[in-house]
Amino acid sequence: MALTGTTFFIVLVVATFLAMVGTVALWPKVGGPRGLRWLTHGVMIAVCQVTAISVVATWINNSYGLYASWADLLGTTSSANADAMPGPPASRAQFNHSTREGVLDTYFRGGRSALSGQVLVWTPPQYDEPAYRKKRFPVLILMHGVPGSPQSWVEHGGMPGDFEQLVKQRKVHPFILAMPVIDPGSVDTDCSDLPDRKVATWLAYDVPDLLKRKFRTLSGHSGWGVMGYSTGGYCAAKLPLQYPKIFGAGAAIDPDPLTGDTSVLPDPELRAANTPTKLVAGSKARVSLFLATSRQDRVSPPASIEKFLAASATSSVQVRTQLLPSGGHNYQTFAASYPMAFHWLGAWLSAPK
Repeated sequence: MALTGTTFFIVLVVATFLAMVGTVALWPKVGGPRGLRWLTHGVMIAVCQVTAISVVATWINNSYGLYASWADLLGTTSSANADAMPGPPASRAQFNHSTREGVLDTYFRGGRSALSGQVLVWTPPQYDEPAYRKKRFPVLILMHGVPGSPQSWVEHGGMPGDFEQLVKQRKVHPFILAMPVIDPGSVDTDCSDLPDRKVATWLAYDVPDLLKRKFRTLSGHSGWGVMGYSTGGYCAAKLPLQYPKIFGAGAAIDPDPLTGDTSVLPDPELRAANTPTKLVAGSKARVSLFLATSRQDRVSPPASIEKFLAASATSSVQVRTQLLPSGGHNYQTFAASYPMAFHWLGAWLSAPK
């Protein structure tokens, strides 16, 4: 039974209801010595509390996408598991149709990184229309938070529905949306290349290689962008700076602090080489970045984006920021930045041609 599934949530609600009814019905019927009665009553109360707390915790997890699976929650997924189950190479990867909004699903092994992981892909309706059959499309890679998974964009992040509405309103031109796992094997590297785990290579080379093989995509950095929230937002701020010939634009929504995380990359030199605020200072990259957060988001403090903006003053990078007046570190706040983020991306990335 899936952790984020509706069935599991309904089972918990039913269990909570039965626990409450059973406690009320059986409370006066408990017999025996006083100590035994107290113990029994205590167990009955505890069962009610545990089931009620489980309902609330599951609702919060489903709303914010904190954990995508039981393995994610229990921490039983490891890099060893990923290495033990390699996917096929990009040339032999097969996409399966998802049951939600026409999203395609595959699992493959990258030729350069040797990492294996899931990738979800959505093509806009225009992709199959006669007028567009010979046109190639820009690609936007959407990067989830940690913990999280590619499905977080579909189950909680409003994709592709929110984006499709903006296209219908002519606020942005169509993109192919790709949602890869950003921590293959559940090892978070802030989308960085480590000596034994090349996640940046996975995202900047292997995933685009898969998409170029399987879909009609534009070539050149003006046809490729990245967008992410939380840890994925951190990655969206740094990957265009590290790979400006591949990604022409990025949108970082409520990103993790752009000064680097010592718990993820403890090595000072490695962390500095993957810190957006250090990368943008004096950068000659011809890319554009959109950065957004909320005044109330403690996970993504406005001061972090202000430091990044100040550092970008000595660079050729085009930066646009958005500061929402309210909202915590959650999907509702993330979605509030979609209109401006997609408008910015659409202005810098090419339309289908």
